[in-house]
Order: sequence, then structure tokens, then C-alpha cells
Amino acid sequence: MQYKCRVEVIDKKVFPEYQSAYLADPESGTCPFYQVGDVTVFERYGGEDTFWTAAKGAHCAEAWDCISRYIYTALQGGSIMRGWTNDEHMMIACCNDGTRPVIFKIERQDYKVVKIEGMGCEKCAGKVEDALSAVKNVDRVAVRLDKKWAEVFCDRANAPDDGALIKAVEAAGYEAVGID
Repeated sequence: MQYKCRVEVIDKKVFPEYQSAYLADPESGTCPFYQVGDVTVFERYGGEDTFWTAAKGAHCAEAWDCISRYIYTALQGGSIMRGWTNDEHMMIACCNDGTRPVIFKIERQDYKVVKIEGMGCEKCAGKVEDALSAVKNVDRVAVRLDKKWAEVFCDRANAPDDGALIKAVEAAGYEAVGID
């Protein structure tokens, strides 16, 4: 099983009474760095390690200080906040700015990588995606034609059977050469 971490900005707040009482610029307003709906997906597989590279300039230092520990935990396959949220794959957190906090939804995404030989075009990728999507317990599929693999997203506790994934790829006319 592999893991990604999806971080989405779900809200921004502003407290003008605190800004006028405590800030050098009492008209600072909301955080200018993030917009509601902004999404960053972190991954550490196949030579990619966006935890270390995506944060450089992509996240405010104050926010990164608050959310990076949850992202790192998710990328290691850990429980982000067991017993606190209604889903241990997810955490709601905010940055340190007390006058204009940004609220983040941080989600661990569990997936299997199915390595595939024989795909050469988008039509091939579509056939593989359709075949894998039909397998029981598969939530969604992302085919990475450039990497020659498919990412099969699922619940770790209810993961699809590797044999069923291999059969689906073969039924689509391709060869599954490994699963990570």
C-alpha cells in the first residue's frame, strides 16, 4: 500500500477586532497567500518526494509549521488524528495567524500501484482505468501513462485483492507486472 496526502483550503477567517487592536496594519484583511479551494497533493513514491519540494514556496511558513506534521504522518500511512476526527485518515487544522487563520482539510489517501506493460496511448489508459474501476473495493483509479502504472485508490482496511487487479488488467488486454 502507498500513501498520498491531499491538503485543501476549506475556509479562511478574519478577526478585524484583533487586527485593529494588535496589528501594525489594522486593515490587513484575510490571508493573501491561500484561496478557498486551493489543493496540494503530496506523494513519496517512484522517485517523487513532494513533501520536501512542494512546500518550498507553495505554503506559507506559518501554515507549514502547523500542518506539515500531519502531512508527514499521512505519507507514512499513519493515523492522522485517531479518536479526534470521525475518520482517522483526515484532520482539520489551521495556521498560527490568530487574526486571519486559514483552515485546512488534510486527508491521507491509500492506494496500490499496479505496474502495467503494453499501454501506449490515452485510449489504452482509458481501457485500464475502466477495467480497474470495476474491481470490488476500488474507490477510484488514476492511470499514469508516463510512469506505466495505475494508482488504485481504496480503503486500506478493505483493499481490493491483488489477483483481482491483475485479472482486470489482463482482461483489458495488458500485462500487470507488479503491485506495490
